[in-house]
Amino acid sequence: MSNALLLAEPEPTLVRHLTSDGFRVVGDESQADLALLADARAVAEVRSRHGDIPVIVLGAANSDVVDRVRALQGGCDDFLAQPYVYDELLARIRAVLRRVVASTHEIRVAGPIRADIATRAVTIADRTIPLAGKEYELLLKLMTDPARVFTKEQLLREVWGFRSHGRTRTLDSHASRLRRKLQAVAEGPFVVNIWGVGYRLLERELGPVVTLVNAEPVQAPIRHRLLEGS
Repeated sequence: MSNALLLAEPEPTLVRHLTSDGFRVVGDESQADLALLADARAVAEVRSRHGDIPVIVLGAANSDVVDRVRALQGGCDDFLAQPYVYDELLARIRAVLRRVVASTHEIRVAGPIRADIATRAVTIADRTIPLAGKEYELLLKLMTDPARVFTKEQLLREVWGFRSHGRTRTLDSHASRLRRKLQAVAEGPFVVNIWGVGYRLLERELGPVVTLVNAEPVQAPIRHRLLEGS
């Protein structure tokens, strides 16, 4: 599923929750897949810069039916008045994004690994592998060319948005966890570490990468969580 979100008001707690659920919060200079706006009058301006992306308006606490109707008539895809419960906002974001990708349901296959882009479900031999947000994004990046060695700098830049490599174990720790989860289900090796260079998904090419469009969705595991704040 598309996961780049533009927030008109990037409140730290909201950004933290969205990031933990696998989304990327991007700035106005980056291409977004969905925008969360505080003012319905900004819909046209945002779309003039980002194209015809879906928009959810987070209205003021005193919003009434007239405000909601006018926002929807003005082109937004959904409207949620503040204060809101985070889980409801998350459900609305995912519902809007599902509508956007519904006509092109994509499943990516590399070797024995199958990733459902719409539901974010990853499976091997019909066994679901629960992945955290960055583990999933790292896997998708490696799946684009499973036998290719991606440099650490490239992965840190394209998955985490780091502009410089520096001294960080972020990539190595995520790659290690991803490898353990995949190899707990099937014999690897997966997420192969090429010392001093970077990582590749598979030790050898196991056939071409396949992208299935309008395929049968893979059921994603249901997670029950109590989130703090909203």
